[in-house]
Amino acid sequence: MTLSALTAISPVDGRYRAQVDALAPYFSEFGLIHYRVRIEIEYFIALCEWPVPQLSGVDAGQFPALRALYEQFSEADALRIKEIEKTTNHDVKAVEYFIKEKLTGTPVEPFLEFVHFGLTSQDINNTAIPLA
Repeated sequence: MTLSALTAISPVDGRYRAQVDALAPYFSEFGLIHYRVRIEIEYFIALCEWPVPQLSGVDAGQFPALRALYEQFSEADALRIKEIEKTTNHDVKAVEYFIKEKLTGTPVEPFLEFVHFGLTSQDINNTAIPLA
């Protein structure tokens, strides 16, 4: 079946799509993935701000570059996460792997094992879903 106004799951994405199109970046699957990346990055930054000895080498000057991962998040980034998910069969794990992939070769690479450290997928989803 081809996606059209008649075959959309709901009238919101069908009949009323033109009126709600501007909301798609916030309430679509793209939006949810974007918020998951944001939550993971902000959690990692928060860990770096705590006196965790293993993270003492993270320079706070790297925080803007970390935030750029979600501030400049693109549809191509979301598609990459969906590609990773085909291997992991896990949406949040795919986000974690995407972040680690993007940060490889940066000054925070030695600390990548702290991305998603101490979290469950539910922690990420319970925080991201209310934003989406």
